[in-house]
Parts: sequence; C-alpha cells; structure tokens
Amino acid sequence: MNNSPNNKNNRSRNRLFAILPYIIIPAVMLTAILIASRNPSDDKKVEYYQIVQYFDTGKVEEFSLNLSSGALKYKLVGEEGEQEYTVPNVNVFINDVNDIVREHNKNAATEDDMIKYEFISGSSGSWFVRMLPSIVLGIMLVILFIIMMRRANSVSGDMNRTLNFGKINAKKANDGKDKTTFDQVAGADEEKEELSEMVEFLKSPQRFNFLGARIPKGVLLVGPPGTGKTLLARAVAGEADVPFFSISGSDFVEMYVGVGASRVRDLFDQAKKQSPSVVFIDEIDAVGRHRGAGMGGGHDEREQTLNQLLVEMDGFGKNEGVIVIAATNRPDILDPALLRPGRFDRQVTVGYPDTKGREAILKVHSKGKPLAPDVDLGIIAGSTVGFVGADLENLLNEAALLAARRNRKAITMDDIEEATIKVVVGTEKRSHKMTEKEKRLTAYHESGHAVATYYLEDQDPVRQVSIVPRGGAGGYTMSVPTEDKSYKTKNSMLDDIVVLLGGRVAEKLILGDISTGASNDIERATKIAKSMVTKYGMSDRIGPVSYSNESGEVFLGRDYGHAKDYSEAFAQEIDEEISAILHNGYERTEKILTYHMNKLEELAQYLLKYEKIDGDKFKQLMEGTLEPEQSDTEPTPDGDEKTEQE
Repeated sequence: MNNSPNNKNNRSRNRLFAILPYIIIPAVMLTAILIASRNPSDDKKVEYYQIVQYFDTGKVEEFSLNLSSGALKYKLVGEEGEQEYTVPNVNVFINDVNDIVREHNKNAATEDDMIKYEFISGSSGSWFVRMLPSIVLGIMLVILFIIMMRRANSVSGDMNRTLNFGKINAKKANDGKDKTTFDQVAGADEEKEELSEMVEFLKSPQRFNFLGARIPKGVLLVGPPGTGKTLLARAVAGEADVPFFSISGSDFVEMYVGVGASRVRDLFDQAKKQSPSVVFIDEIDAVGRHRGAGMGGGHDEREQTLNQLLVEMDGFGKNEGVIVIAATNRPDILDPALLRPGRFDRQVTVGYPDTKGREAILKVHSKGKPLAPDVDLGIIAGSTVGFVGADLENLLNEAALLAARRNRKAITMDDIEEATIKVVVGTEKRSHKMTEKEKRLTAYHESGHAVATYYLEDQDPVRQVSIVPRGGAGGYTMSVPTEDKSYKTKNSMLDDIVVLLGGRVAEKLILGDISTGASNDIERATKIAKSMVTKYGMSDRIGPVSYSNESGEVFLGRDYGHAKDYSEAFAQEIDEEISAILHNGYERTEKILTYHMNKLEELAQYLLKYEKIDGDKFKQLMEGTLEPEQSDTEPTPDGDEKTEQE
C-alpha cells in the first residue's frame, strides 16, 4: 500500500513519455513546413511600392524577371550583389515599370547607363518544384496522423473488447452461396421428415398458430459423433431460408463470473431481432450438464450459465419464431430441466445409417470424384457396416489420395478396398522388418483368429488376413458384416470370445509358448463377458439382473464417488461367472483349432510366404479348392503392393 503513490507517478511518467513523440514530431514538421514556405524577401520586408520607386528614381542598374513564378532579381546602383523579391502580379509589375525603363534607356547617354533587363519564361512545373518540400512534409504529417489514429483505435478496441466481454461471438450463416438443404443430407430420411415440421413453422407460423398448435421450441439431436447432426441443423435453416446462429457449448463458459449468462442473453437477443431464426448449440453437454455436481455446487459458473439458458428457452413469446437446435452424443448427462416440454421438448435420434443410407451418403460424397467403372457403391455400402457419414467421407478421400499416389485418372475398387482397411486398421508399415520368429508367431496368431471365425456360424466372413504391421498391430484378421444388426445374441457374444481367444490358443498349441500380442484380445473378451453378466443378464448362474454402475461415474457429472449396488460376496460370484465364461470360451477355441490343425498350419504357411490373403482365397483354402499351382503363381508383396507409398 505504501508504494501506490510511486506506482501512480511511474504510470503517469510512462504515459507522458509515450505521448511526447506525438507532440514533438508534428511540431517539428510544422516548423519545417513554415520555414520551407517562407519567402526569402520577407527578411528585408521590402514593399512593392519601394521596388517601383527604385525604378522611378533610377536606382536599378539591372534586373531579371521570371514570368512564370514572378521572381525578381535586381541590382541597385552602387551596391554589390543581387536582391530578390517576388512580385504579386507579373502583368501589373511590367505595366508599372515598362515605360520607366524604356524612357530611362532612351535618354541614357551611353550604353553603360542603360538599365539591363531580362525576362525569363520559366517552366510550368516550377511551382511544383518550389512546393515539393511542403508537399513531402505534408504527406509525412498525414502519415503520422494516421498512425496516431490507428494507435488510438487499437487502444479503444482493447477497451471495447473488455467492455464487450459478455457479448457472444456466434457464427451467422444465411448467405445463399453457403446454404445447406435437405438434398445435401443423405442417409437420414426419418430425421429429415421429423425436422421438416420446423421448416414449415419457420416459413408459415400463422398456419400453426391458427389451429392453436404449439411448435416445439427446442429440438435435441442425439447420436454418435459424425452422424450429421450439425449438417441437419444447417439444413433446417437453409430450407427455411432464415438466419442460422451456430455456437459451441464451451463458448459460453469462461473463468469470469457472469460471462456465460451474459453471452446466453446476448445470443438470444440477436436471434430475436432477426426472427424467424435458428439457434444451433453444438456439444450442449458442455454447458447443460446435470446440476449439483462438482466442487462449486449451485454457485458454479457453468450452472449459472445453464440457469440463464433455461430461462431464455422458456421465455419465448408465441410468435417470436426462434427455434433452438442442440446436438450432443451424451444425452444421459443433461439436466432434466433442459429436457422438459417447453424447452427441448423433442429429441431426434440420429443413428448409424443402414446399407441404403450409406449408399446415399457415398453418392453425395463421390460427386466431383472420378470413379472407375468397376466401382459399385452398393457393394461398398454393404461392406462398411458401422460407418457413419464422416467415416464414409474420409474413406472416399483416402481412396482418392491413394489413386493420386498411384498416378491413376480415376478411383478404382482396389483403391477403395485398400482405403477401407487403412481406415479400419491403420497404415501399412512395410518398412518395419520383423524377425523370422516374430513373423512365425504373428502368422499362427492371425491364423488362429481366422480359422476360429470360419468354423463359427454366427461370425461374419473373413475379408482379409495379413501379417504386415498396420497401425499399432503386428497383423490383423478383418471380418466384414454381411447385414446391419441392431442387437447381439448370447451365442453370438460367446462366439466373439472364442474368436478373440483364437490367437492365444494357436500360440499355445503350435509354439508351446504365449506372447503379449494377445493382450488386447483378452481385454476385449473380458469386457464382453463382464457385460453379459452385469449388464445384459445373460448368466445362467446369476440370472437376468443388471448390476452395471456406469451411470455413477464422475465424468457423467453426477457424483464424485459411487458405491456398488451389490455386496462383496455377490461381487465374488460375478467375478467367478466372468472367469467361467472366459474359460469355457478358451476350451471351445482349443477344440476347434485342435480339430482343424491342418487348416491352421496351411493358412499360417501361406501367410509366411505371401504375407496376406484376401477373403475369396481364404475361403478356397479352407474348402480345399485353392490349387497349389494357383498359390505358387500368387503375386508376391514385391509386386504391385510394393508400389504403394504409405
């Protein structure tokens, strides 16, 4: 506290030093302009009548006059050197002295007594030359003034940003060039149909108001990432041709108290001024989480922002024409007050597209990309089960990049298949050299997965088996679903465990040792078994009871700690049942691979020789129809595959 006067004096001194250049420099420049523009004859203060009197009294010995600038240089009798004067008007001066000079020269006794004179025509640009220093200094003064104004504007801009800290920076899109319509949204026919009501209300709200219908004030789009929730919201605004305000939920939350609530008010004020309009809040779970969780309690800044959002959404007038669309992939963590009728009173689930939807999405994203005649989008759609719109767009983009690296004029089916494997598994790493022991271990490991898959009826067919490292895996066995499935049966999940354990069992049977390569397989198998027991009630021993406690985790925004809803004794039974499922799966896998040991060995040897096998040749090998000579002429990895640069 004692240093505050000194600090104030220092700040004042610094401000003074910062201002001084802007005072001194203009003053110096103005002085220079005045000096440059000063008339040299002003020092002697000779008046015009005195000049004329010099001629009347015969004191002028000789003179010269610049007819353009009016510069007069004269020499008086008995004086050394010339004097200068600028006449106000050249014509008037000539009229005043012409007769005097002519009369004097006429009466002169000798030539030396005559007044010698010269009229200089000059140049039309001489005035510019005289004014050039003044012009340059003036320009410099203007530049300095502009710099000072920009400096002042930057300071005021910082002040404005400070004062407008509570204003929202929403992205507004209503330009016809960037307008998105429902035609650009594929694979979501039911979702578009449900949102078409919003479009009709924005176009003609009177039709709904006349019947007393209340249009939903808020629509919550729920679905996994990449399914097109943001695109659907933009399409609603584009179809209705209304302003579209988009913002992320995290943009509301700041470290300063009250900023989030202020930004919510500002956003809705802007939307109301330009109604009808659409407000889109992406990732609303950042601001709309369940209240009452966290160290801040009810006074948390995020909760204050949520409170303001609840008030704004429930305070709309009947004809204000503002619709709020929000997107999230975590609807379970949203506050119940946000989902009640009057706020987000409609939820639209944007799920994974089916085969027909994926084909429509591929048609949209393939526009502008040259496709070879062998490309069948229907086949691609059938082999990309579980892909969302963003995945399919990325798939075609990777295929285009791959075709460009191979110097092709169009995208072929081989490019798309290779891109699919790259997207699912990862980039092929042919530069990574494995030892013969590692290669043999990987070949038997992947053969165990593939053979177990082939002899289980509920499993999807094998598409490709490879021992070439991709991503973080030393090899892979890729299976492709033949149809969209909305559920999993118990037998199917038990078969999944058998397939996952196929690599570990094959290592044990053939090599007599096991490796860490099966760690991820065991982890996934354990997760399936745990879900069967605690989540889906598929255990005969425990029965159809759910003991899943996923909803109590901290990241869901409800409680910091959670307690098991079952006793320790029962937890032991759950662990024993999970272990029993895994052991039974291991025994089934061991029986399958032991019985078909010849196929396991044959496939492993093929992989050791050619490194990969596709689905058709794998099926022929398992059926015994793959001729030896055909396998001998199989192209080696040194062929076309070597040309791929990944």
